[in-house]
Amino acid sequence: MEWFNSSIAPLKDLLDFLYKKSKTNDVNKKQVIIELRDNLNVFKNGFINQSPYDMMIDLLSRDAIQSAIKENFSFKKLRSGIIKASTIYEERNKKYAGWTAEKLVDKIDEKIVELKNIKKMNHDSVKDVRNNISLMMSNLYFRMKLLADFIQSE
Repeated sequence: MEWFNSSIAPLKDLLDFLYKKSKTNDVNKKQVIIELRDNLNVFKNGFINQSPYDMMIDLLSRDAIQSAIKENFSFKKLRSGIIKASTIYEERNKKYAGWTAEKLVDKIDEKIVELKNIKKMNHDSVKDVRNNISLMMSNLYFRMKLLADFIQSE
């Protein structure tokens, strides 16, 4: 999880921002922001404690996203518009310039499902899988961080 080291300092401020941003009367928006915050905390604490990917994958949640989808929540309420290059702080995320919050949330949800399914298909562990779990986890983390950065860029 060396990839996480460079982003740990700004993460604390981002988590504080998400905590404040979750103070809203819009239940779906609140739940999605809290879930994003909690998932980012999984990465932070997993890195600090050198937790195995299996444990981290188990702790990642997508319940609020699924609930919001069922209720036809517009993810534009998280942040309208498109992600501008000036909002993207990691070079690896430049490909997401022009994306909307809705598209990014969909990709985050998709990656969480994929990781959980890979784990299930391999005797409830990703330890010996052929997939590059470290890369998949880092991609997921940086997508979630980008979403938080985008929301904060209001």
